[in-house]
Amino acid sequence: MNARLPDQHDFKVDYRTAPEHYRHWKLRIEAAVATLLLDVDEDGGLRPGYKLKLNSYDLGVDIELHDALQRIRFEHPAVKTVVLTSAKPRMFCSGANIYMLGLSSHAWKVNFCRFTNETRNSIEDSSVHSGLKFIAALNGNTAGGGYEVALACDEILMIDDRSSAVSLPEVPLLGVLPGTGGLTRVIDKRKVRRDLADIFCTTTEGVRADRALAWKLVDAIAKPAGFEQLIEERAAAWCARSDRPTDRRGVKLEPLVRTDTRDGLRYEYVQVDIDRLKRVATLMLRTPADTGPDSVVGIEAQGCAWWPLQLARELDDAILYLRSNELAVGVWLLKTRGDAQVALHYDQVMESLADDWLVREVSAYLRRTLARLEVSSRSLFAVADEGSCFAGTLAELLWAADRAYMLALPEQPESAPRVTLSSANFGRYATVEGTSRLSARFYADAGRLEGLRARTGQPLTPEQALELELVTATPDDIDWEDEIRLAIEERCSLSPDALSGMEANLRFTGSENLYTRMFARLSAWQNWIFIRPNAVGEDGALKVFGTGKKAKFDWNRV
Repeated sequence: MNARLPDQHDFKVDYRTAPEHYRHWKLRIEAAVATLLLDVDEDGGLRPGYKLKLNSYDLGVDIELHDALQRIRFEHPAVKTVVLTSAKPRMFCSGANIYMLGLSSHAWKVNFCRFTNETRNSIEDSSVHSGLKFIAALNGNTAGGGYEVALACDEILMIDDRSSAVSLPEVPLLGVLPGTGGLTRVIDKRKVRRDLADIFCTTTEGVRADRALAWKLVDAIAKPAGFEQLIEERAAAWCARSDRPTDRRGVKLEPLVRTDTRDGLRYEYVQVDIDRLKRVATLMLRTPADTGPDSVVGIEAQGCAWWPLQLARELDDAILYLRSNELAVGVWLLKTRGDAQVALHYDQVMESLADDWLVREVSAYLRRTLARLEVSSRSLFAVADEGSCFAGTLAELLWAADRAYMLALPEQPESAPRVTLSSANFGRYATVEGTSRLSARFYADAGRLEGLRARTGQPLTPEQALELELVTATPDDIDWEDEIRLAIEERCSLSPDALSGMEANLRFTGSENLYTRMFARLSAWQNWIFIRPNAVGEDGALKVFGTGKKAKFDWNRV
């Protein structure tokens, strides 16, 4: 086994895949029920150097899961319930592959944890907003990240075969946290009593079916002879509670077209330019030239080429690519181009058809993509210059950013950029806090929000945008280039670690919830624990796992 896996500079992660390329998941559709069977190929690791034994997973397994979930959402509207189970006997999932974690760089581990959390969050998002319900059918041992997959589901069913157990063994076994999502969901979501959770998270062997049910770690158990019947009954019950359509045609997610250049990425509506010397990436989002269809029939005919859906797919892929493959590029500039009226027309169509399943799924995809942007450990500066189109949905980028700069043109005010609000800015794209970005920006000030709502549809000048506190600064054309350059250079001179902590604290205001607690733990505690000698030192628990050696800990509490 290699002492270290290939570095990110030697290996590029591609998040694009399709069912015909899956090596670890099998997707089976039967009427209103989709079954995702985990059947991990031991030799199918994303990178060489480890075996994916016991249905353990790496980033490649989660990339396939992410893709499969997207295809169920868009290609199979008649599916109302998804059952996640294992194709291997007596083993549901042993969690994240420990050898992969032990051999990976710190950045790889943290990016891996973030993406797996986001994929599980998307399961819960679909349950709440899209009528798609999820059952985890634990047909064998379930440990660590495998149990975290189950925790994301609406209901957890467990086989009672006298040997299968559920566990979160990371603390006693590896000296790290149970994936941050595991700890958070056990307490915040399943309401497991704190002392029982303490025992559960420090017990290597976990707990078997009867105790797991008593402790609220699972929802129902059944003997092997009755387990399939239990799954069928619960799936039928969840299907009855779903409002997904039964008679609509799905939208096939065609392969996403992307051109990779030495210094960027090119899609149809998103362009990424990377300046590695300055450590800056510019993400340019564009509107189409013309308005699209106004009807459900027209939208279905366009399929995945419908602008809001294609934009979501392209932006999502660009974010994931940059996060995994351009670690030193710490500042992302968010820019837009196009016709504000075109952007606003799409918002109006989405508003008028908000109850349609397809439009609802597209809105959810955009919401999750914008949230992915905000939980990325990168500095975000929105730049509204000449030709910008920060209107409606695209205007969300202004308030997702840490700062927003808008060009003022005192001598040519008619050529200055504009910001235009639409109904989309008042709740369609909730943050991980569950509020609109404008509500978070103004700390839920109802009067302020009503005043902004009254300006919906009005192209706001730089002066008006600044007065309404929608942007950070409005330099004129004389100072513009210098002010933007200095802001970027200053940001790039600061400690990336300090910035990650600062940004995570400042971006999410107000009350905590499951997701904000999860990402706070991920950006702080898990980040810290992953670099401590007790976990990753030469004699750390994560390093010596499987070698027969016992971990050596520094017993000082820090």
